Amino acid sequence: MTESSKNLLYYGDNLDVVRRHIKDETVDLVYLDPPFNSNTNYNVLFAEKDGSQAASQIQAFSDTWTWNQESESVFAEIVMAGGRVADCLQAFRTFLGECDMLAYLVMMAPRLVELRRVMKPTASIYLHCDPTASHYLKMLMDAVFGPANFRTEIVWKRSSAHSDAKQGRAQHGRIHDVILFYTKSDKWFWNHVFTPYDESYTDAFYKYIEPESGRRYRLDNLTGPGGAAKGNPSYEVMGVTRFWRYSEEKMAELIRQGRVVQTKPGAVPAYKRYLDEMPGVTLQDWWGDIGPISSQAAERLGYPTQKPVALLERIVLSSCPEGGVVLDPFCGCGTTIATAQALGRPWIGIDITHLAITLIKQRLKDSFGIEQVVRATPSGKGETVKAAEVPAEYGAATKRSFHVVGEPTSEPDAEALAASDPYQFQWWALGLVGARPVDQKKGADKGIDGRIVFQGDKPGSFESVILSVKAGKIGPAHVRDLKGVLEREKAAIGVLISMQEPTYPMKTEAVTAGFYESPLWGKKYPRVQLLTVAELLDGRTVEMPPIKQVNATFKTAPKATKKKIDQHELDV
Repeated sequence: MTESSKNLLYYGDNLDVVRRHIKDETVDLVYLDPPFNSNTNYNVLFAEKDGSQAASQIQAFSDTWTWNQESESVFAEIVMAGGRVADCLQAFRTFLGECDMLAYLVMMAPRLVELRRVMKPTASIYLHCDPTASHYLKMLMDAVFGPANFRTEIVWKRSSAHSDAKQGRAQHGRIHDVILFYTKSDKWFWNHVFTPYDESYTDAFYKYIEPESGRRYRLDNLTGPGGAAKGNPSYEVMGVTRFWRYSEEKMAELIRQGRVVQTKPGAVPAYKRYLDEMPGVTLQDWWGDIGPISSQAAERLGYPTQKPVALLERIVLSSCPEGGVVLDPFCGCGTTIATAQALGRPWIGIDITHLAITLIKQRLKDSFGIEQVVRATPSGKGETVKAAEVPAEYGAATKRSFHVVGEPTSEPDAEALAASDPYQFQWWALGLVGARPVDQKKGADKGIDGRIVFQGDKPGSFESVILSVKAGKIGPAHVRDLKGVLEREKAAIGVLISMQEPTYPMKTEAVTAGFYESPLWGKKYPRVQLLTVAELLDGRTVEMPPIKQVNATFKTAPKATKKKIDQHELDV
């Protein structure tokens, strides 16, 4: 199996990942939705499963860019390389100065250069941004890809009308995003995608309705310009002699099919063109027909910048051939990945948070019944999780499982992650057991790092598993603290995840907590459980009611549905 035929999910800085892992000219389509320079800290909201208004939050990423020493270093590296990108950034610095916007553009520049490198000559790139930075990014894209390879500035209406007036100042409501569409060369893959006609158009032009079938139609001209040079024949049809677009044989066949209409004696016959035979309107640069994800939508997962699947379907179908590789270097909650998976395209996703990686893995499992290929566990066992739940009509490409690269696969890997980024270690460890992270605010540590909520014994009742993650030294005091949190929170089960093996006194302390008994399942589960990272990597998990009967920790993504694809490759 070649790298380009695999589905690959990378944890890490996308610049480093693209440089080290993706080969030249191997990608057919790039879609990126980088954090906008909007000075906003986005949070993932996890609504409580019992319907209460309280919600826990965890910061997914900080969308704030500040000019600092790292920005200066990257800027110098780009300028020293020379070329149009260097010229562009120097002009930006002269115009903008050392500001947050310049820091954002300096961050984007080397990533766009690397993305161009990995794109095939026929590949396309779609950069999703907002109007605060779109004009600067367009100039930067011109520098990277060349002004001649700019194709379209797409406007997507991302929300309904609202007021953005601030402090008494009049201001237009901001309801759209910008998607910049570029190609790598002057020959690129393109598949015509059509949208439905407006009702006003069909009412005006397809105003006739067949009584027997109810089909709408319009009358089109059958005549053609005359003269030998034009080549159109002249003959009589229904008592009318004209130069016609078709031969007498073809005209006779159309008449036999009922496709030629004469509205009254002596009128020029016309062609009956049915509305349901027309493909629709060729895709335009104003996308107001794809709405935002509503709060009640089945696909809504709670990720702050989640884009609708319909938006990505349109991009993938129009710009990626069947079997072509789709790359999203800022994959977030994985909408691009889920779309590529549903459409049978191999994909590459990259994100810098373990929270996003965990969410994407869960989304692929919920929607397609697939899980990652696990190469080896600490005990030496390797396993591949099957995709048995995927409907047969999807075909082998859609059933293909995926590989995760960059996550810890051994204790030394986990120790290294804990030392470099404790919060990422915490999110990764919680992801091993499918737990939801709980926001930890300074001065408000309540001894809970994660939570799993499951169905209780009575209808409408819910129970919780609370988790504490420790990367450093542990002792009996940590178990006693967890028991205290269990009582305070009235939780069913408490779990301590640690790097170190628990001591005998810790195990003794845990046993004294007793059991959570579930009459519904007829089982007892230890109220306090001690799990090591090594055990989790080896496949052990939390002892609790059967997973299939437990409400999903993350909102469950809907099952994927079969997509009808009519694709044509055109060299433009």
